[in-house]
This record gives sequence, C-alpha cells and structure tokens, in this order.
Amino acid sequence: MSDIETLRLPSRFDYSYHRQFSELYNPVVENAQCTQIILDFSQVEYLDSSALGMMVLLQKKAAGNAIKVKIKGARGATDEILKMANMQKIFEFI
Repeated sequence: MSDIETLRLPSRFDYSYHRQFSELYNPVVENAQCTQIILDFSQVEYLDSSALGMMVLLQKKAAGNAIKVKIKGARGATDEILKMANMQKIFEFI
C-alpha cells in the first residue's frame, strides 16, 4: 500500500455495496502509511442516502487516523447529489 489509495466505486453506489465498501476501506484506513484516500466516482451513475452515510463514516474513521478523503470524477446527477448534500464541506473535490 502507498500513501495515496484510490477506491473505485461501482456504477450503483447504494446500501447493497455497504459490506464491500467497508471491506475495501478498512485496510486502507488502518494502513499507517496512508495519508490520503481518493474516492473515484468516475463510474458512479447512481447513489442514495445510505452511500452518503457510508462516505461520512469513512471520513470520520479516516480523520481519526489523519487521513484526508477526496472525491474525484463525480459528474452529472451524481455530482449534483453530492453538492446538494453539501459534501464539498466535508470532502475536497479534485
């Protein structure tokens, strides 16, 4: 693992992805070398409120380990939903 880890999200980011998402990010958050996590939204076409909650939970765990979480590649309706939910106040969009 490196100091920057990119997590690629599925086209449908909803509650059905919860277990996979936590299995994906837990080792990264626990990695002492990691300083930044990039959530790659380039494939996401749909997300719901549970996805937003999962992102906030990831942010809290990452912040506890001094890891910054950033969002990359959000577009269209996905980008609009993230911004309506004020995610730009929690995450840096790159």
